[in-house]
Amino acid sequence: MPSKPSFDALVIGGSYAGLSGAMQIARSGRPVCILDSGQPRNRFAAHSHGFFGQDGQAPRQMIAQARADLARYPNVTFLDTRATIASREDDSFSVTTARGETLHAQKLLLAYGVVDILPDVSGLEERWGITALHCPYCHGYEVKGEQLGVLNVGPLSTHQVLLISDWGPVTFFLNGQPPPDDVILAKLTERGVKIETGLVTTLEGDSPALSGVRLEDGRLIPLAALFLGSRIRFASDIAGQLGCATEEGMQGPLLAVDMFKQTTVPGVYAAGDITLRMSNASMAAADGVFAGACLHQSLIFGPLEALGKDVSEKVASD
Repeated sequence: MPSKPSFDALVIGGSYAGLSGAMQIARSGRPVCILDSGQPRNRFAAHSHGFFGQDGQAPRQMIAQARADLARYPNVTFLDTRATIASREDDSFSVTTARGETLHAQKLLLAYGVVDILPDVSGLEERWGITALHCPYCHGYEVKGEQLGVLNVGPLSTHQVLLISDWGPVTFFLNGQPPPDDVILAKLTERGVKIETGLVTTLEGDSPALSGVRLEDGRLIPLAALFLGSRIRFASDIAGQLGCATEEGMQGPLLAVDMFKQTTVPGVYAAGDITLRMSNASMAAADGVFAGACLHQSLIFGPLEALGKDVSEKVASD
């Protein structure tokens, strides 16, 4: 029987975090494989902003350049497919892809990202990442000084609206939810935030542009952009299959990792939006760099620590 492909590291997810982590491993000369389904979280945005040396570049162009950089290393393998099944086998891991391939690796780096769960508002989905936005650091400058809005989707929406008020005049759409308490109301007043209490029914304008928000009472509130903090879910269930623990983040579940980006399952590392409480492309890439370096070092020091333990036990028994 032909042997199954084996790698020192298998990176599941080929966007900012995964590619950044893979680069650290690649430069060590270790064989590394990247699985990528081609669905980055920010694929809806035409441009990525605030990224060191890449401000205003198209997200897919940035990913394509990173892939080209990695492809120059002979120890790197790309597979454009999803990981569907993962399990531990003795002291390594087995991963099956959507194409039916079975791969083996000493270590795993999970960087498959998250999926945004949007509220059920007509016209929102087709504007997501363009005029319906989440991160002001990524897109706020492009709408600075315009009429802005924040949609109330949870407890953190009040924090978001206070933040967004630094980019322009902002309206807080309570969307039928109870008004904030007196302390929050005082802060909103201090920041000049307007409040609309009615339900939001539709985003209007020549999509993906936005001209305003239609309320249930029929009024149209003119806006150039609407911000909201979406809920999230993992883009894959691989961590769950492996038994990795989760914790609750501000927008939904995150993978629990230690200070070296290792999950609760030894040998499984994680980076990017699946671990970060606040995320954008720059943060995901930086997180991937650190996780990749930590994974690589574990390939060296893990066996040495085991060797040291064996030597210590032998000395103690002599």
